[in-house]
Amino acid sequence: MSQSAVTSATSSSPRRSRERFIGLEWLRFLLGLYIVLFHTLHNYPSIRSWSHYLTDVGFFATSAFFVLSGFLLTHVYLDVEHRMREPARHFWIKRFANLYPIHIGSFLLAIAVSTLVGYLAITADDAGTSFRFVMFDVNNDMGQLNPGSLKHLMDNGEVALNVVLNVLMLHAWNPYYLTFNPPSWSISALFFFYLLFPILAPRLMRLKHTRLALTVTNLIYLVPPLVVIATTQYGMPETGILHRNPIIRLPEFVAGILLCAFYIKRRAAGHRPTGLTCLLLLVFVLGAMAGATLLLRQGHAWYYLLHNGLLLPAQLALIYAALFIPTPRRAWVERLAGRLGGASLPMFALHVPLFVIFSRAERILSGEPGLCPSNFRLCIAAAGDLSLALYPVFLLLTVVFCVVFQEQFVVRIRKKIVGWLLSPKAEAKPAREAPDSGSS
Repeated sequence: MSQSAVTSATSSSPRRSRERFIGLEWLRFLLGLYIVLFHTLHNYPSIRSWSHYLTDVGFFATSAFFVLSGFLLTHVYLDVEHRMREPARHFWIKRFANLYPIHIGSFLLAIAVSTLVGYLAITADDAGTSFRFVMFDVNNDMGQLNPGSLKHLMDNGEVALNVVLNVLMLHAWNPYYLTFNPPSWSISALFFFYLLFPILAPRLMRLKHTRLALTVTNLIYLVPPLVVIATTQYGMPETGILHRNPIIRLPEFVAGILLCAFYIKRRAAGHRPTGLTCLLLLVFVLGAMAGATLLLRQGHAWYYLLHNGLLLPAQLALIYAALFIPTPRRAWVERLAGRLGGASLPMFALHVPLFVIFSRAERILSGEPGLCPSNFRLCIAAAGDLSLALYPVFLLLTVVFCVVFQEQFVVRIRKKIVGWLLSPKAEAKPAREAPDSGSS
């Protein structure tokens, strides 16, 4: 989607001024990159003693993506009279066509990679690993759990059930464990939000007191973690429900819609934050994340509160500030921001299997790779350790792969799905598509 500083084009039809937000494109990309760090940086023992300070609040990025998605969809798909610019069916088909190729591509890649890794058994943890192993939610987010709590082997019935849930993008509703490609639960939650968008957005946009609605939304969001803290021992299924149940996470998406309403009202009144105001908002965001990192050391209750609601004001502040971040008004900058922003959701969905591939390949190359042609098993046994020096290479390759994946696979499949389910005339409206956002 778009551009920061704000370029408008008026229209005689009842359409809102078309603004483009380049700042939001950069934000989408950086949030995606932060999720990659959150789920992979802890694998390097040499920095494990301090890397958690960078990644403890990685769930902030997923929540911010959900808020951002609500904002962007509202901006693109509602006109000045707060009505959908196209029939709900068209909207649902286009959103499905944007999400499904990413989800299925990452789902199949994850199964193939986990099966191969289990067969090769390059590390001790790989032995016996396959797509049948799932990740439990216990007391923290993915990548920071006690390794002993991660192992559960699905039987044939569980495999079949979870394959069906994944194919139908319903896997976020499983509160007990994460299957196949754990971060893809956010795609399942996003699709549920999209199903509700044509119903919720027009009504929320007509509310007179937007700030009050945002406050009430935030308070409602805090109710489930407070109930869990007061009545449970932080086990399952309550952990999984708080983490990814689409209904529980819906307030973040709703907050994004309300933020768009707040922005539109402020713009109509001629209000635009100064550079100092935006800077103060960003300082507030950094302070909130630093404070959250400290509070996480004070017990599980703080984790649930921070994960589900306490950081929502900071996420709203970040997105609002990003709307006004000045960026060079050059075509190549806008194109680069659009391409990187467009790769953000593939980064969310693909980074785990990509890291498994990269890390195992690095281990083989740091050992005795010359043995592989003659004695592959001996080559595997001689595998070395990971080097932090090569981690930037992984990040760069992940970004490049996800840009190509989005542009050469997702976009093409999306066009085929839309062309199959909608007429060419319907496909052309609205002229500008909203990006998807999404995963922890």
